Amino acid sequence: MKCIERIGKERFSLDEVYAFEDELKAAYPGNRHIKAKIRQRMQVLRDNGYLEFLGDGVYRVTRLEFRDHQ
Repeated sequence: MKCIERIGKERFSLDEVYAFEDELKAAYPGNRHIKAKIRQRMQVLRDNGYLEFLGDGVYRVTRLEFRDHQ
């Protein structure tokens, strides 16, 4: 969620989240599958109603309390 907040847009792409890959690798050196973990967390956020998947790798922030943090 912190990476999405840092993007600072209501609509964003998975590629924009992938831009944090190096930073996340440094923060979690034991995780060799950062992109897979990013996709998993995006699915969790979607399933919990924080994000909506719009297709073609594009997401939209849906929860107001999440949007208010941007």
